[in-house]
Amino acid sequence: MPIHAEEEMDDDGLTVFDVERCIFTGKILERQKDKNTAEWKYRINGESLTGSEVEVVAKISPTGKLVIITVYVP
Repeated sequence: MPIHAEEEMDDDGLTVFDVERCIFTGKILERQKDKNTAEWKYRINGESLTGSEVEVVAKISPTGKLVIITVYVP
């Protein structure tokens, strides 16, 4: 998780467990192609551990790992 995503997560009072739950309970709302890198990124809407709405923007890295780009409460 890049520093930007960690800072956004902290700003909204979320933890990595909230991010995980959002991904597991969520739906992909949108698939976007990055203009600079041509990589696909996904906007996922789901629930935090407390049941509140959370959105995660993530992509799959060239090594096959999930990279969390940002996290926020919509």
